Amino acid sequence: MGERCGWCGSDPLYLAYHDEEWGVPEHDGRALWEKLVLDGFQAGLAWITVLRKREAFRTAFAGFEPEVIAGWGEAEVARLLANPGIIRHRGKIEATIGNAKAFLDLGGAVAFSEKVWGYVDGKPIINSFASLAEVPAATALSEHISRDLRRAGFRFVGPTIVYAWMQACGLVNDHLAGCPARLA
Repeated sequence: MGERCGWCGSDPLYLAYHDEEWGVPEHDGRALWEKLVLDGFQAGLAWITVLRKREAFRTAFAGFEPEVIAGWGEAEVARLLANPGIIRHRGKIEATIGNAKAFLDLGGAVAFSEKVWGYVDGKPIINSFASLAEVPAATALSEHISRDLRRAGFRFVGPTIVYAWMQACGLVNDHLAGCPARLA
């Protein structure tokens, strides 16, 4: 058995995320949207910060139900800005509300999943990187998806965020060659 991808370190929460979730194909449209929102919150921070706050995010954001969040306004933004359990960033909070509206405008969970998986013809892109230094921060495909999402009204969906999301949701399998989770 090879070694895990080096980015996950030794934190048990990070190890479980790496072994059981990261790179596993996610087809549920609502879950894809939640992960995209969380990747947006991660911008400028370490992913472990978001991972440690994920349950607080789920509580604060009504289980990431876009139908609920899309109707929120300034009162909910103020409530979230006062919540120490989440990352309190006005722009990211407001983007989440707008992204819920954009998600619904695209047709909701099934349509979002079909759109997202359509970019990779319904199957994960399997890369064979030997080291973390080889893994790109963004690709031409993540740039294309980012542009499409922004045109659809999404925010905090730049090419680097989109590529990290693609990895997290299994659209791209970037587990390093030799990683036991690569083909699990």
